[in-house]
Amino acid sequence: MNRKIGYGIVFALLLAAPFVVYPVFLMKLLCFALFACAFNLLIGFTGLLSFGHAAFFGGAGYITGWALRDAGLPTELGILLGVGAAALIGWVMGMLAIRRQGIYFTMITLALAQMLYFVFLQAKFTGGEDGLQGIPRGKLLGMIDLSVDLNLYYLVLAIAIAGFAIIMRTVQSPFGQVLKAVKENEPRAISLGYDVDKYKLLAFVLSAALAGLAGATKTLIFSSETLTDAHWSMSGLVVLMTLVGGLGTLVGPIVGAVIIIALENKLGELGNLLADMTSVEWFRGIGDSVTIVTGLIFIVCVLAFRRGIVGELIAFVGRSGKVKAG
Repeated sequence: MNRKIGYGIVFALLLAAPFVVYPVFLMKLLCFALFACAFNLLIGFTGLLSFGHAAFFGGAGYITGWALRDAGLPTELGILLGVGAAALIGWVMGMLAIRRQGIYFTMITLALAQMLYFVFLQAKFTGGEDGLQGIPRGKLLGMIDLSVDLNLYYLVLAIAIAGFAIIMRTVQSPFGQVLKAVKENEPRAISLGYDVDKYKLLAFVLSAALAGLAGATKTLIFSSETLTDAHWSMSGLVVLMTLVGGLGTLVGPIVGAVIIIALENKLGELGNLLADMTSVEWFRGIGDSVTIVTGLIFIVCVLAFRRGIVGELIAFVGRSGKVKAG
């Protein structure tokens, strides 16, 4: 009951948020939160570290952008094509990568993603280094004008909630329990008769499709798509979000995404505020050092919060409960 009340409060806050905070910034937060949750499904609950998720994120964005701008397809169909393309890329990459384990799996995903990056760089339909610009948002169901930020925000919110619900249902299903068993002890899962490779491939494809959904949504938000979304650094960014928030937790990647994206967008404003309050002009340069600040946060989390922010909070609550019970 308490959990339902909590979800209700969060939902109400999200509905009211665009009247207080800039809607485009909120949509970006939701988009990357979904991306981080999709990645966490693979690493946090299956134990597979992929450094190729930028391929799904950027690939879906390019296909959606092409479908909306060049093919003139409706918004809904454009997003579905992007998700389908990400799932297909995920299936091909997964078929090749799951043959290996550990660091070899990670390196294969990175290599394949970079190959796709150079395909996007050379392909004509992607616009090369210029990317795709002027992508129309279109109309939802042919009626709701998505060029209005408020209308698009509620669509993005619905997409993010649906994606999170799919991840939650997957984790809590028998399929999700098998994925956890594979992560904890793969040889034992094999001895119990499970086709481990099939489960890992399904998890890989589902994670790729949800990452593609986030990428397609981002293209719609900014009406553009560039090579940045398909570069390996984007894969590193989502790894950082997941580790900072809490690996293997449902809410952790959302918290990590909010922290990292907020730093990227608001650190300069925070530096100016600190400079005005303290008269220390050095603070005004913080906005140009986002990567340094992000790196410091990552180091602190690795050293002091090994489970991530949400993971440490869960562990603390668990210890407190045991102390009270004792």
